[in-house]
Amino acid sequence: MLRVKNRNRAIFFHFKHKFKGNLREKLAGTLLLCAIVPLAVLGYIFIIIVGIFFNTARARQGVRALDHFVNASLFNGYAWESVSSHAWRERNRKKWARIVIKITDLFQKDHCKRANKREQPVVDFILSKNLDKQTIGN
Repeated sequence: MLRVKNRNRAIFFHFKHKFKGNLREKLAGTLLLCAIVPLAVLGYIFIIIVGIFFNTARARQGVRALDHFVNASLFNGYAWESVSSHAWRERNRKKWARIVIKITDLFQKDHCKRANKREQPVVDFILSKNLDKQTIGN
């Protein structure tokens, strides 16, 4: 009976700890979003103004960051990879990837293939070092 009681306590403690960590991560994420989203809107407006009237190289960095954001949030990709590179990786499995490749080929032949060739070593490095793992709540 004592073993069962101790086992039940251990299971309860495990779930309590896991829930606390998960809740902490969600709270931190919510607070970060409350700060980041308004700044992202300002950044988007700034990219448009800078891109039209000033230094296009500076605006290009903002567009690249938005590209990575869209890849991570909408296409369930890596935050350090562009939509183009992700599309090339998924070209044989996902319909959306084939559509992205066709659209980008209208503007630049083999754009997605070249993006993946450039970005895949970064993806491989990050995954090999487990840098994609959760950091908050651990």
